[in-house]
Order: sequence, then C-alpha cells, then structure tokens
Amino acid sequence: MAPHDGTIGHAIAAAAARLLGARFRLHGRNPATGLDCVGVVACAFAGAGISLELPQGYHLRNASISGFVRMIEGSALRQAATPIKPGDVILVVPGPAQHHLLVAENGQSFIHAHASLRKVVRATGALPWPIDMIWRFDRKFEPKEIRTWRR
Repeated sequence: MAPHDGTIGHAIAAAAARLLGARFRLHGRNPATGLDCVGVVACAFAGAGISLELPQGYHLRNASISGFVRMIEGSALRQAATPIKPGDVILVVPGPAQHHLLVAENGQSFIHAHASLRKVVRATGALPWPIDMIWRFDRKFEPKEIRTWRR
C-alpha cells in the first residue's frame, strides 16, 4: 500500500488494513466478534471518521441488490470509474446471485472478508471476479479532520 498521504482514500485503506485477520461472521460489524464484507467496509470508513448507512438482513446469496445499491449511492459514496484508487469500495460478482464488497488499498491490493477462509484477508493482483461497480467517497462529505493512525 502507498504511504498515507493525508487523503481520505488512504485513511480508509489504512483502516481496512488494520482489520486483517479479524474473523468472518455474517452481518458482523465489530472486528472483535467478526466481520463480513459489509462490516469491513463499515469499519474501514468508521476508522477514517466516516459513518455509512449500510444494509442489514441480507444473505450470502441475493437475487437482487438494487436496494443495497440505492442505499450506498444515497450515502457518502458515489459511483466511480477506473482506475481504482485507495479507499474505493469494489462490488464484485463471485458467482450467480453472489455479490461481494472489497476495499481497495490500491489498484492491485484489496481487503475483504473471505467466507471460506473465515477471516479478513488481503487479495493482491488482478481480482478473480468480474467488477460490477466501483464506489468512491464523495469529497463533499469529507470530515474536517482526517484521522491518522500509527501502527
């Protein structure tokens, strides 16, 4: 990951990286008790001082995510295009009726909750799944003070 340069995207990416190793739990929103992919996004943004309204009551497989997309786009995130930047939220399609979120550290490194490995991991290189959407934090919602973190 690139060093923190003071941008909100880098703060989100750094907060996501601090979640590595947290256990997987469907609907999990707390790194101490477990996270799913939505929980990783929520905690990464919270770690950068941003509160997002995220969905509840979903399943590992969903026929439609239109309500989720409306909720995301009604929050501080806006649909974006490539190139992928630090802090971007990536929606991929791992299989039929499956959708998964990742937080980009950069265009070749992503943090996500891996259900099969039962923990939050880093994926590097090209993503193995088709990208459906990319969302980026809308700077008009940027907190006045970006939190910086030391390891």
